[in-house]
Amino acid sequence: MQPYSCDTFVALPPATVGNRVIFGKNSDRLFDEVQEVIYFPAAVHSDLEKRLKCTYIEVDQVPETYAVVLSRPAWLWGAEMGANEHGVCIGNEAIWGREDISKEEALLGMDLVRLGLERADTAEKALNVIVDLLGKYGQGGNCAEGEEFSYYNSFLIADRNEAWILETSGKFWAAEKVQGVRNISNQFSITTKIDREHPDMRNYAKQRGWWDGKEEFDFAAAYSYTDTATMMTSPSRYCQGYKLLDKHKGNITYETMVEILRDRPSGINMKGEFLTTASMVSILPQDPSLPCIHLLTGTPHPERSVFKPFIFVPHVSPLLDTKSPTFELERPVAKKPYVKPDRRHLLYQNHQQALEMISNHKLRLEAFWSWSCSPWQYLQEPLSGALVHLHTPHCSWQHSSAHSLCPRDCSKEEKGKTILDNVRKLEKEVFEEIESILQNSHLDMDKTVNLFPQYVRDEIKIYQSNISS
Repeated sequence: MQPYSCDTFVALPPATVGNRVIFGKNSDRLFDEVQEVIYFPAAVHSDLEKRLKCTYIEVDQVPETYAVVLSRPAWLWGAEMGANEHGVCIGNEAIWGREDISKEEALLGMDLVRLGLERADTAEKALNVIVDLLGKYGQGGNCAEGEEFSYYNSFLIADRNEAWILETSGKFWAAEKVQGVRNISNQFSITTKIDREHPDMRNYAKQRGWWDGKEEFDFAAAYSYTDTATMMTSPSRYCQGYKLLDKHKGNITYETMVEILRDRPSGINMKGEFLTTASMVSILPQDPSLPCIHLLTGTPHPERSVFKPFIFVPHVSPLLDTKSPTFELERPVAKKPYVKPDRRHLLYQNHQQALEMISNHKLRLEAFWSWSCSPWQYLQEPLSGALVHLHTPHCSWQHSSAHSLCPRDCSKEEKGKTILDNVRKLEKEVFEEIESILQNSHLDMDKTVNLFPQYVRDEIKIYQSNISS
């Protein structure tokens, strides 16, 4: 399996507009994995002898856990990304380095994301939670359902005031406090700016022959095969992601972050065996009187999804339409062949049906314009990735699924255009509502408790009205 997945970003003032910290992540996972958006309220745990079951192992419980909203692969306990009621946001990345990956079941990086959110009210406290748990329980185990896929983890942790990068290799780790803009991808990126570290991290590197003890210590160079001298000039997604952030430095808004997550040429918006299965953008105002607002898709293909707002308030309505069916948990690779249960939630089901219509419309437009420019073209069908062969002199269109794609009126394609237009209108309403909340410093509590579920229902209605008509 190719080791590609996820990009996480953060921008802090003065790189942003309006004294807001902006966080964003694309979760890139196996193309058929369903990601749910789920809310867990704050809780007090009186029986601390009862241990907490994570994806594979049990850990000690704590007296109090905070309310969290999570975007997570529906088969596991942890999360790819999420936020808590105190404005802490965390996203993780898969990374590989010199240290062999442990396949022994321990805490997944995704478990550590959720544990950090549930147990910390600031970004640095979340970092403390994660490294303490890492030291006590370790990290390891299969990270995909029905596939062999294991990795170590990096994390981007942010709150209203600051952000941290945490990168790990086994039990060893280094952390960097963010200044300005920063992103992480599937590679080590902390070099010589190390603000916190595991106490034995340098000694271990020296013992393994990864550092001579004389040159300035470079974490990425020691613990991975990254050429840190060319790290910022390579064609990697890490480099391309930083360029997108840097391009907008000083003017970054949540809309900017949404567009970065939708960017195809950079590879940030991923397609293929691994694709962007869910996305999240968070607005963290430095003014504590303003609410933090978290935008989540709950669906793949961010350019064809709606970023919907969630705000932590008391008595939040259940997020029923983005919650996957529950199945008895079994080891994801316990049986061969492994048959994945149908974990699609209601929003995901409708989004996938609509996606076929949108793809037909997009393909028709792309092919039509290519037809007018070049005698021979090969185009990639947006949904399946199949190649379409277009022979323009005779307007001969062939597709691997045998669908006719001649540029003529087609009801399915017109419905695809209508869906795209309507979801963009809905998202425009979302952004207008966000600005109203942030500018007026006022929350209509009756509306806010149902804010995310209502926008989900509105999105589903757009899909259903075109699918059934």
